[in-house]
Amino acid sequence: MTERVVLAYSGGLDTSVAIGWIAEAPGAIALITAHQELGHVTVEREPARYKRQIEQRWGELVYDGLWLSPLKRALDGFIDEANQHVTGDIRMTLHAGRAVVTGRRSSESLYDFNLATYDSGDTFDQSKAQGFTEIFGLSSKIAAKRDLT
Repeated sequence: MTERVVLAYSGGLDTSVAIGWIAEAPGAIALITAHQELGHVTVEREPARYKRQIEQRWGELVYDGLWLSPLKRALDGFIDEANQHVTGDIRMTLHAGRAVVTGRRSSESLYDFNLATYDSGDTFDQSKAQGFTEIFGLSSKIAAKRDLT
């Protein structure tokens, strides 16, 4: 049912042919937005960062007609792997060519409420955070000391 609503909203336009058409295809925008939102809760941070970096280049390759280029195939492999767990349900509002996500859920979500709380008896040992913060921020601390003296 949801697919039919989005396709009807897009006017049935096949936007897989040319990237330039996406601005004129609200259905495509809705699908892209839904996929991105599910990715926020199902793709681990580092693959998600890299995926955002290569999206522009992937789009350029497609737009230039280089569907079969070695680089496009390599990027496709990475994207397929990164998207392996991107699945779930999205609730969104469609209005005036905009797609606004109002809810999301996935059985593949990486979010764990028990790790995100600060209550006594929660799953994550908060005392571990101090050491991580010290190590992770060490290079910034050294650079600040160098630059401010």
